[in-house]
Amino acid sequence: MLQSDKVQSSEEGKIRLRNTYKEEGLTIETLAVKAHVSEDTIKRLLGTKNCPNGIERRQVESIAKVLNIKPTDIVNPKDWYPPQIPPEFERLIKDKTESFRGRKFVFDAIEEFFKNNPKGYFTVVGDAGMGKSAIAAKYVLDNPAAICFFNIRAEGMNRPELFLKKIREQLMSRYQLQDAADTDLSTLLTKASEKITAGERLVIVVDALDEVDQESTGNLLYLPTILPENVYFLLTRRPYNQNEKRLNVSFSVSTKELDLRDYAERSSQDVKEYIWLLLNDAEYKQGLSQWIQKQNHLSTTEFVEEVATKSENNFMYLRCVLPAIADGFYENKPLDELPVGLQGYYENHWQLMGMTTKPLPKNKIKIIYVMCALRSAASREVVAKYSKQNDLSVQEVLDGWAQFLQKQENYQPPRYRFYHESFRDFLHRQDIVQAAGVNLPNISAEVADNITGGLYGDG
Repeated sequence: MLQSDKVQSSEEGKIRLRNTYKEEGLTIETLAVKAHVSEDTIKRLLGTKNCPNGIERRQVESIAKVLNIKPTDIVNPKDWYPPQIPPEFERLIKDKTESFRGRKFVFDAIEEFFKNNPKGYFTVVGDAGMGKSAIAAKYVLDNPAAICFFNIRAEGMNRPELFLKKIREQLMSRYQLQDAADTDLSTLLTKASEKITAGERLVIVVDALDEVDQESTGNLLYLPTILPENVYFLLTRRPYNQNEKRLNVSFSVSTKELDLRDYAERSSQDVKEYIWLLLNDAEYKQGLSQWIQKQNHLSTTEFVEEVATKSENNFMYLRCVLPAIADGFYENKPLDELPVGLQGYYENHWQLMGMTTKPLPKNKIKIIYVMCALRSAASREVVAKYSKQNDLSVQEVLDGWAQFLQKQENYQPPRYRFYHESFRDFLHRQDIVQAAGVNLPNISAEVADNITGGLYGDG
């Protein structure tokens, strides 16, 4: 950002500024002297004098420094920090935060760690579907100063060189770093830390460390062992064995883990809040209400409690099951026959889609596993080409598995990819592979042999 850029105070900022200078025993006149600004500048920030053109950032910083508060206590953070989320992550962040609810205990723990430590790594751990990526996305959305990188294995966005490239671009833009085009991460962080204003911090959010593709040893993504003051990483990852941790840091760098599995009661409350949200959502309200009414003397509150229990505190389960109920997928099933847990849901859907019938629907199974083998989102035509099936058969599979897929309509023709890595994990379970009668190495080889430059853009 440029120091000459002008900003305006938020309504909350006006109140904070007024209360703070009075608490410090200052007047507008004495604050102006201490901050080396005019009294009119302070009056404009207070809203008692018109401010059509805004106030220079350096003046806001000077006032904030005198009052020992952050500039973003006066100016809305979204106005203070220009938006700079990499376009590769915009869709993911929007998708993950559209129906976000709860998780206050997580954000409170993150903030407490940042406040009580001069630098460090905070890691959110949880099983697939427990909302780790949503937490990361929500933090980025609510904290526009944050730098971010989302590992997305399905799109090949999970390599150390891509991580460094995207982080470097954001840091250079945020802090106007010069001569940093080829700089390593540790040096970049040092340069950026020198430009952090008083009371502020640099937070880098890195989602899904478990999806990183990195052959060499050392820390995942080569995360630094030493951090400058006021620099923090917020990481998310699935549970891991100690030899998979790959995050060794200096004794001077604080670390903390929050395992979502240890907060069952709080997670349950968040899950129930999410269910209530969808019950009142215009898109799902009618379908869910009609299904509940068909159950024997089932109240809405009992529905919420029962589905929350069946979800095992898994938001991905709810994201799949609730829309499926609303769409009539479970029209003839009573509540006690709904699947239990995310893996149970996958198994149930696999069976309901006829993937275990005799004889096996090998063509449909082949289509599913080809989509699993493709590294990037692909159009119907591309899936048909690799699976050697016709477009109609592929479309039937796309329709039947719609709740598992992300449809990218910004491409023409639209592209599809599996929404969550946990479904890929399910497809690779030995019992499922054996029952489906597929040869994973052969399918992967077929896909690899046919990948050529520009294929995914061909439709």
